[in-house]
Amino acid sequence: MLIPTVPTGPKAFRYLLIALSLAAAVPAQAQIYSWRDANGNLVLSNKRADGTVPDLPSYAVPRAQGVRTTRSAIADRARPYESLITEHSRAQGVRADLVRAVMQVESGFNPYARSPKGAMGLMQLMPATAKQYGVRNAFNPTENVRAGVAYLRELLDRYQDNEELALAAYNAGPGAVDKHGQTVPPYRETQSYVAQINKMAAKPVTIPGTTIYKAIELTPDGRPVPLYTDKKPER
Repeated sequence: MLIPTVPTGPKAFRYLLIALSLAAAVPAQAQIYSWRDANGNLVLSNKRADGTVPDLPSYAVPRAQGVRTTRSAIADRARPYESLITEHSRAQGVRADLVRAVMQVESGFNPYARSPKGAMGLMQLMPATAKQYGVRNAFNPTENVRAGVAYLRELLDRYQDNEELALAAYNAGPGAVDKHGQTVPPYRETQSYVAQINKMAAKPVTIPGTTIYKAIELTPDGRPVPLYTDKKPER
C-alpha cells in the first residue's frame, strides 16, 4: 500500500472519501516502512522495500502498540521531565541520553509507575535506594529523578564508568554483577535491558586525535571556496 495522492477538481471530494475508506481498512497491526527512491522522493508503504534499498530498523510508536515506524518518536510524556533530566545529568556528570533511555525503559515516563517488586516512579527506585538518597515521596518527579541519576553516578563510579555494567547493576543489583566477575549477568531480562538502553542511548562515534581544519581556496575568478580536511594546511 503506497500512500495515495488525492486529486483536485470536481471529483476531489469523492476521491477523498475513497482514500479515507481505504485508510480505515488498513489493519491495526500494519507496519509502515519509509525510504527515499532514486529521485529522492519519500515513499511510505506497508511492504518492505526491494533489495536495492537498505532495510531500516523500526520503532514502536508511543501510545499505539499496533503501529511501528522506521523513525523513533519521542513520547510527549517525556517533555515535562526534560529540564529535570538536564539539571541532574549535568550535576552528576551522567549523559542525558543515558538517563532519558533508562527512564523510558523503566517507567515509560509514568511518574506513578510501580513494579511488582516495589520499584517506584520515573526511575523505578527500590525502597532501599529511595531511603539511601533521602527520598520522601518516590512518586514526586523531582525527588525521583534526583535520586535515580545520583544512583546511576554511584554505579558508574563503582564500575569505572563502564555503562554496561552500571546498567546491569541498576537492573539486577551490584551483587549480581560482582557475583559474575563484574560482567553483565546471564539473565535474559538484564541482558535485554542493557542492550535496549545501549541502542537507545548509543554514544556518538568519535575518532580520538582527529582534527578537522578549514581552509579557504580562491577560484580563478577570485571567489573564496571553503575546504575541510584532516590535514593541517601549509602556510
